[in-house]
Amino acid sequence: MEETMDTYDVVVIGAGVNGLVAAAELATAGWSVALVEQNSRLGGFIDSGEATLPGYTHDTYSSWHPLFVSGGAYAALGPDLHEHGLEYANTDGALTGSISAGRAAVAYRDAAKTVEGFTHPEDQAAYLAMLEEMGERANLVFRILGSEVRSAATVKLALSALKSQKIKGMDALARDAVMSGRAFGRDRFTGSEPDQLWAPWLLHAGISPDSATGGMMIPVLAMTMHGFGLPVVTGGAKNFVTAFERLLSEHGVTVLTGHRAERVTTTNGRATGVVTDKGLISARRAVIASVTPQALYGTLLKDEPVPWAIRRDAERFRFGRAAMQIHIALDRPLRWTDERFQDVPLLHISDGSGGTGIACAQADAGALPAAPTIVVGRQHVLDQSRVPEGAGSLWLQLQEVPWQPTADSAGAISVDGTWNADTTRRYVERVLARIEEHAPDLTSSILETTVITPTDLAAANPNAVHGDPYGGSMELDQNLLWRPLAHSGKHTTAIKGLLHIGASTHPGGGLSGGAGHLAAQSLLSANNRRSLISKK
Repeated sequence: MEETMDTYDVVVIGAGVNGLVAAAELATAGWSVALVEQNSRLGGFIDSGEATLPGYTHDTYSSWHPLFVSGGAYAALGPDLHEHGLEYANTDGALTGSISAGRAAVAYRDAAKTVEGFTHPEDQAAYLAMLEEMGERANLVFRILGSEVRSAATVKLALSALKSQKIKGMDALARDAVMSGRAFGRDRFTGSEPDQLWAPWLLHAGISPDSATGGMMIPVLAMTMHGFGLPVVTGGAKNFVTAFERLLSEHGVTVLTGHRAERVTTTNGRATGVVTDKGLISARRAVIASVTPQALYGTLLKDEPVPWAIRRDAERFRFGRAAMQIHIALDRPLRWTDERFQDVPLLHISDGSGGTGIACAQADAGALPAAPTIVVGRQHVLDQSRVPEGAGSLWLQLQEVPWQPTADSAGAISVDGTWNADTTRRYVERVLARIEEHAPDLTSSILETTVITPTDLAAANPNAVHGDPYGGSMELDQNLLWRPLAHSGKHTTAIKGLLHIGASTHPGGGLSGGAGHLAAQSLLSANNRRSLISKK
């Protein structure tokens, strides 16, 4: 018999962005909340600090917040977070871009200025038409991405969209939704610029240029960034977590760091609490778990009666490619040979679907990519407080690396299935050499480098199984209607009062906080319905 530590309306397991959002929304609505986190700090993959040298602030993991500021969680919590110190730095000019040998493309907040750089006039018109079409679809597409897909509300929304979009419009949307990003680029455009700009961004959605849903995600990503820019947290991503901590404290949330959740308790098929390594925390209304399907059904509900099909789905849940971070302190800002990129805060070293698709295939096969797609972030372009005066920094992200490298696609690096020191060092050298093709002074300006390998990512966050920061493959069979599981494609579970959130659930990885928002709102809505019934 476990000793009961205390009782709350709801217990939230996991303090990544989704756990923070769920706890904050319920607490601001007056619910008593306990937030349980096994690590010593809150935030999951949201953190910052002097990872290289004093005076250089690096966002340790994630950094850019367009998904958050454009989503429902920010609509609900944004004003409160800003009151508690959250500030964003953003751009109204150069937004993002991609560069490769002999090819380059730049996107600006202004879509009209963006298309001025397209070679073919028909592509200029087609790009603006794509954004206009996305605007017409936005009510349906963005609400599906921000709602429970398997719900009566979504069915009602789809029927309403059918009236406005007509059968042809819905058929065209369905076609784009199952189309890959590569196919979408070939279908809509003559030249290479749109594909080079946006195909690498599909990596940030957890898919490759050859994955289904890319044809829908490219206009979603383009419209979101033209509309909301690329906001970064002023002073470092840790300040985002600090704002949440202050908000949670104001509303009396009990934060229990260093507490590992071991199982969910139930009574008569309903979740009633969480057993941690330090005792039992009871829940009057609900338990919310921000964990992987394997952790939920294989650990937290190991001894509970769960349908066999759901347990089987959880066991089969697949994780995607691993990722890697490189932080670099520079004695001066990086200079690109192409002057258009000097003020671009985030760009990709990629030619679009071609090279990125190859690198994804190589990583999926367990090989180190010969020419990796490199995300080059320079937050200090937007927020000068990140670096000393006159200095620069790089936030490099590699989203096409194998968890266990068994080969090198270039045949130059010896591998043994691990990210040992030599493999890591030589792969970092490959990455830097690829950047230096377009910024020749890079190596001479480096003061310090810090590398976070896939092994480090997995150690830092239990939800990043096999170094996958997106909580599981986002291929179509594990997306939308079928996320997290084919037989449980929603946030409610077979256990009453238990909700499943996190990157492994809809809408997937990234910093939207969408899963936490949906879980909190579903509990509040259900409570409001019960209150109305009781008053009748």
